[in-house]
Amino acid sequence: MALKIVYQICCGIDVHKTFVVACIASTNNNVTTYKRHRFSTYTKGLKELSQWLCENKCRDVCMESTGKYWIPVFNILETTCKITLAHPKYVKAIRGKKTDKKDAKWIADLFKHDLVVGSFMPPQAIRQLRDLMRYRFKLTNFKSSEKNRFQNSLTVSNIQLGNVVSDTFGKSSMAIIEQLLNPASDQPLDIPSLIHGTMKKKIPELEMAVDGFITHEQAAKLRIIRQHFEDLNNRKSDLEDLILCLSLPYAEEINLILTVPSFKNIFSAITIISEIGADMDVFPTAKHLCSWAGLTPTNNESAGKKKSVRISRAGCYLKPLLVQCAITVVKSEKHPEIRNRYLKIKKRRGHKRAIIAIARMLLTAVYMILKKKEPYNAELYKNSDVLPVSREITVDQAIALAKSQGYQILSDA
Repeated sequence: MALKIVYQICCGIDVHKTFVVACIASTNNNVTTYKRHRFSTYTKGLKELSQWLCENKCRDVCMESTGKYWIPVFNILETTCKITLAHPKYVKAIRGKKTDKKDAKWIADLFKHDLVVGSFMPPQAIRQLRDLMRYRFKLTNFKSSEKNRFQNSLTVSNIQLGNVVSDTFGKSSMAIIEQLLNPASDQPLDIPSLIHGTMKKKIPELEMAVDGFITHEQAAKLRIIRQHFEDLNNRKSDLEDLILCLSLPYAEEINLILTVPSFKNIFSAITIISEIGADMDVFPTAKHLCSWAGLTPTNNESAGKKKSVRISRAGCYLKPLLVQCAITVVKSEKHPEIRNRYLKIKKRRGHKRAIIAIARMLLTAVYMILKKKEPYNAELYKNSDVLPVSREITVDQAIALAKSQGYQILSDA
């Protein structure tokens, strides 16, 4: 039985840095003809591509997501075509038979039979918000790196403030470091006048911690790191102001997400919106969303044997946030419906799998509240954990359950 042709006229695009190769597959009476053309990735060339597709009455386009090179192509064709963006591993041609023209034809052949699974593409406003939120994540990483470099320079100079204070960049510790870096000051370090609050109880420890020697080179390095850290902090603050302005249309969805346990920071809620969007109709079920976020076991079975079922690497920005929220919420007893489920899974499967399960639970809760436009309701989870009073099971089901737990079934004889 031949594969059904879903798209009578479609186009496959092989994307590169400086050019794209497009191949239009037109099917008439089960006979497919192909038209190929190469276009540059300058705006003029991409507009010529759009015009070429319109002249050939092609509205269905499939292309692979190659780095960042697909984005200009997508932006130009978005208004005139229905674009399916595919992961390269799903449209990769057979090794030994790969050329740019053959790659485009291969994509078109797969797409005309509807064999390509398209990637989730949110609206343009969400994509812009996603880009800014991911940049904010990078700035946060840069700040952490600079903090570590600052602490390393202090350690090299035998300044052990990190052993006494909880935050080296705190007000009291920075006042002490400022005094240490001041070359014009010949006076001995007066620690009591530089600290405040509960730090006054640690004066003897602080005096021992600052008993070191900072060389001229290390002092210069510390000043540069401190200045860079302050610049990063200012740039991050400016970026957050821009993000808050762009997120105003999604205020209702953000407030709903903030009702989910451990989502207390508004930027955590904005991260969720920027990654999955505000419209949950694009995901048929919560399980599809969890699979897209890389929080479900993979299927890898052959000849009746299950191989590795580890979670995928998808959701590299969304998954770490959900895991952090899961770790926070299971430590608190304010949400027993989540903590009890974590402890139950941890006994059988261990901490790591249990945390992933709680992260999946939180994402499912986010999906449902965005779908129904209702705040988080803990009672729904509490009721789901209550077992029915009368439970029945057949002999065959009991045997299958025992086998699944690793028991060997022995006969009475």
